[in-house]
Amino acid sequence: MNLSGKIAVITGAGSGIGQAVALEFSQAGAKIVCCGRRENKLLETASLIQQAGGEALVIPTDVTQKDQVDGMVANTLERFGRIDVLFNNAGSFGALGGLWEVDVDLWWKDVETNLRGTMLCCHAALPHMIDRNEGIIVNMSGGGAGGPLTGGSGYGCSKTAILRLTDTLAAELRRAGSSVMVFAMDPGFNRTAMTEGLGSMEGVEKWMPHVHRQLDTDDKNKPQDCARTMVELIRLAVPQLSGRMFHAGMDMEKIAKNADEIYEKDLRVLRPR
Repeated sequence: MNLSGKIAVITGAGSGIGQAVALEFSQAGAKIVCCGRRENKLLETASLIQQAGGEALVIPTDVTQKDQVDGMVANTLERFGRIDVLFNNAGSFGALGGLWEVDVDLWWKDVETNLRGTMLCCHAALPHMIDRNEGIIVNMSGGGAGGPLTGGSGYGCSKTAILRLTDTLAAELRRAGSSVMVFAMDPGFNRTAMTEGLGSMEGVEKWMPHVHRQLDTDDKNKPQDCARTMVELIRLAVPQLSGRMFHAGMDMEKIAKNADEIYEKDLRVLRPR
């Protein structure tokens, strides 16, 4: 899919990876719908897009609230008439520590924001995409999806579940005969407001000593790396890759050339070893 002239909905667009993706998509010619809880941050992103000659619509949205998500999709369709790309990026990491000692409400908030938020946005946008038989969804995965995230069970469980949600949704779309595609993206460790907040939490040295090391080094992924990979993923997307997970910085040209093998061997998915 060429992003020029396309309509892209981005949750968590006020900062970090969401903002970087919004700017990169806009530079590629897309019109951006900026969603998230913090309207002031969304307006900052929209201003950056507009200053560069792009078009952006701000819709404050708590992705854990079905009525707000449904309203966001309805407002987007009223303004632009369609949704071509949905990037489920809004996330939360507030519960740090052993499961027996964390605040259960913070733990569940992580799951609700990361998993329920992704599900609700897919649920609201998919009928429109299926009706048009066109569209791409990208779900943000991350830490904990490839192995235990010690001290971050809520976040890790939600991000692992997003992989299963992604490949199940891809299978359901195929069963329904739809051309809509869905992917998962692992951004790696990025310096964002979330990771900086994690670095300031009590107990981080005990449970995640790597966080400060990664925040203090330059050899880590940057939000722009994920944004550029996302543009390439969308440009090169083919049905054989739907349901798969990819990492920021990957050579998407190489991935696309091997799409048949990836599909036939069931690679880049969450499976028991």
